[in-house]
Amino acid sequence: MSIAIRVLIADDEPNQLELLSYNLRQSEFEVVCANDGQQALEMIEDHRPDLVILDWMMPNMSGIDVCRTLRGRPETRLLPVIMLSARGEEGDRTLGLDVGADDYISKPFSPRELISRVKALLRRSRPALLDDVLECHDLIFNQATMEISRGGQAVELGPKECKLLSILMERPGRVFSRAQLLDLVWGHGVYVEERTVDVHMSRLRKAINKPVGDDKKPANLIRTVRGRGYALRAPTDGI
Repeated sequence: MSIAIRVLIADDEPNQLELLSYNLRQSEFEVVCANDGQQALEMIEDHRPDLVILDWMMPNMSGIDVCRTLRGRPETRLLPVIMLSARGEEGDRTLGLDVGADDYISKPFSPRELISRVKALLRRSRPALLDDVLECHDLIFNQATMEISRGGQAVELGPKECKLLSILMERPGRVFSRAQLLDLVWGHGVYVEERTVDVHMSRLRKAINKPVGDDKKPANLIRTVRGRGYALRAPTDGI
């Protein structure tokens, strides 16, 4: 896996949480944990995971209610969700899927099965996250070789600009705030001023929008969303 994929696990059983976290990290996933449903919602907003694993029975708010809430919010409507439950009856499984869970796993299960389900769901819903080569419009980023090109012409970027570009290309159309980009690129808890993101984003824009020869300047693929942050124009966007 060439990029860090963030998974949030919400479970009120400490042993289960520790076991799942350990196995996901061993499989090179980045993991954040919540102990109840309400905390899960708060951490999803703060950490913006790529996939969520929810235990059905949790204090304060059940996994079912968390999933229902996520599906009711535009920013998390498509967030991949796996539901875990000791309730294996067909009716419970149907309810879990009906409220919007993408997959449902009955306990007990093996960590290997969970990892396989996580990867399978990501391949269906977010294939770019598991692919070494990211493509959007005429921009190509080979993360295995760290080679970037636009319109067939090589693009030279510094380490931070490379990371910013990979984050934007993994999720085209999604708006990232400066605070989120600081967390993802510089690390959570590291103090860096938010305007630093603007400086590096300006460098990134300049590099990927550089004219080739006498050709006119290519379309700007990165858009600034006033008051919110930055996004890479999705393939469906007109440019």
